[in-house]
Amino acid sequence: MITTEEVTLLIKQSLPDAQIDVKDLGGGDHLEVNVVSNKFSGLSLVQQHQLVYGALKNELKTETIHALALKTSTPN
Repeated sequence: MITTEEVTLLIKQSLPDAQIDVKDLGGGDHLEVNVVSNKFSGLSLVQQHQLVYGALKNELKTETIHALALKTSTPN
């Protein structure tokens, strides 16, 4: 199990400017994450998601995070 705070900290290490909202959808390993960052500017949606997946790669590999609903965007 991983806390929403831990997920936020891991993403912040890769995307320090990010605004991050993490919701536990149940069991501590099913999460919904919304990330807004200037670093996504000019990147495709796939590239944006790859940045977040990279920040959480160990947790995804070990299935500490089993399911991840991810939304990414740039600030308005």
